[in-house]
Amino acid sequence: MFKTLSPRHRFAFAGFLLAMGALFLLMKSRSTTPLAVATQPEPSVIAQKTGSPSTTASPKSLSETSRLSKKMPEYNELTKREAEIILYKGTERAFTGEYTDNKKKGTYVCRRCNAPLYKSDAKFESHCGWPSFDEEIKGAVKRNRDADGYRIEIVCQNCDGHLGHVFFGEGMTPKNTRHCVNSISMKFFEEGKELPKVIRAEEPASKETPKEKAAPTKAKEE
Repeated sequence: MFKTLSPRHRFAFAGFLLAMGALFLLMKSRSTTPLAVATQPEPSVIAQKTGSPSTTASPKSLSETSRLSKKMPEYNELTKREAEIILYKGTERAFTGEYTDNKKKGTYVCRRCNAPLYKSDAKFESHCGWPSFDEEIKGAVKRNRDADGYRIEIVCQNCDGHLGHVFFGEGMTPKNTRHCVNSISMKFFEEGKELPKVIRAEEPASKETPKEKAAPTKAKEE
């Protein structure tokens, strides 16, 4: 067949064969050469560079490392709704709280750390939509001025969990004070029942509080 071709066609056919041979050799060399693999640094190397725990550490060791580095006590576990109020300073809707109308004798403790906050003797009917107390257990509550400078926030002295706000000068009780507290921030234990053990903070919060004015301008509800 090759002999029957004209010189011009022979030359073209020979060139085609050479090109096909070169392509075959190229494909063969690629198939036998191992592909370059990008190497990743060891997890321990990543941890050293970033300061983060090694990805090979067990869940238990990670938990222990985090707890030791932060020196945080293991407070009671909170639901998403509880966390929204206690940790992120949210507010329950009025007249929806579990303890708004509770008239039983007992003690109200912090839902996050079990620290006693209020005695039932200090609770009174304010018709504001939230549990109201005219006095806390001594040393149990800390006061912080809100960012707007208007209201005074109240938090648990032991764990800084948000409770609500405190108001003065309303004349609802002889003590002229109203602690407006979210039910969800507390747990109630009837009189005679053993109170849970308090989960103490590693570093006690400061006991310094803003001075209470005798009769400031009436503030907004919680």
